[in-house]
Amino acid sequence: MQTLITTPASGRRERNSRVTPLGVALFAMLIGIQPAGAQQQAPAVTVATPLARELVEYDDFTGQFAAVESVEIRSRVSGYLQSINFQDGQIVRKGDLLFQIDPRPFEAELASAKARLAQAEAQVELANQQLKRAEQLRKNDFVSRSAYDERMAELRVASGAAEIARAEIRSVALDVEFARILSPIDGRISRHEVSVGNLVTGGAAGTPTLLTTIVSIDPIHFVFDMSETDFLAYQRAVAKGLLKSQRDAVEVYARLADEPDWPRVGTLDYIDNRVDRTSGTIRVRAVFPNPDGFLTPGQFGRIRIPGSEPYTALLIPESAVLSDQSQKIVMVLGENNVVQARIVRLGPTYDGLRIVRAGLEPDDRIVIAGLMRIRAGATVTPEEGVIEGIGEKRPG
Repeated sequence: MQTLITTPASGRRERNSRVTPLGVALFAMLIGIQPAGAQQQAPAVTVATPLARELVEYDDFTGQFAAVESVEIRSRVSGYLQSINFQDGQIVRKGDLLFQIDPRPFEAELASAKARLAQAEAQVELANQQLKRAEQLRKNDFVSRSAYDERMAELRVASGAAEIARAEIRSVALDVEFARILSPIDGRISRHEVSVGNLVTGGAAGTPTLLTTIVSIDPIHFVFDMSETDFLAYQRAVAKGLLKSQRDAVEVYARLADEPDWPRVGTLDYIDNRVDRTSGTIRVRAVFPNPDGFLTPGQFGRIRIPGSEPYTALLIPESAVLSDQSQKIVMVLGENNVVQARIVRLGPTYDGLRIVRAGLEPDDRIVIAGLMRIRAGATVTPEEGVIEGIGEKRPG
């Protein structure tokens, strides 16, 4: 192709250089115009159907392990501590001797009480004999009625004194017994708070001396607080028959801070009868076996309780989910490889994937890779993929 150019100065026509097709194409690329017949290539994406799996949804809470039984060991009698019969922190059994308070004052009092009983019993015997004589004399009218009544009263007074002496013996015998302080439960004992030779204050008057504490080990409680919103959701699910009542013996699972799985299996055994007005939570408790004593009261942990009955759920990777303000969207492959935006309602995570509660069907093909290159209504080049979990070990 040739071009004639006329110059204003001379009016002459000059022949321009030939313009090639390659130059036209390069010029069109520079100004953003595609050559006729050129088509933009559809972006490649990876698609897969949701993973269907039968599962139980679980809710996790943070709480603390607590002893089923906790006892403060205090003396019932006052005296000087004579011996300590345990090692700090050891496991003790019910009935084991823990402390010995000097029993000699109580033993001496017991001997004195027994002597007073013997004296009272002698008075009873004498009064009884005198009453029998008075009865014989009264039959022959040799003793007045008043004298006979006096003998009867003397017997009753002596009998009462004997009963007082017997009660005193039982009381002092208890003091002798209480001087031996025994373990009331099985558990792990703390350190001794009082050393040998110190005066221990006991009894109901004042504040008895704290000697040590014992906590039970097996079984052990796990205590946590559930929000009023979660508690209400459980109540609604139970009312609809979708979930077993949490007040029944529901199987639950626990783990410590350094445990990746949920190796400890227990049951819910208590839900409080009211919601705390200040915090808006309700106290819930579970019980776990602890035969090896590994769990210690006061430790923090996590508990997992069932939030649904077993059902078949659809799972998708978190990377396949887009956010549009408050809505969650996934891209679904439609006819002619055109992607469509689909609004979904998501649940909690499971095995590294996200549960889809609504919005997807089992045969839908969703985009799981390449989302940054597409938009709704775009034509794509699909490549088949597979959705897999991370192999997390779930309870149950």
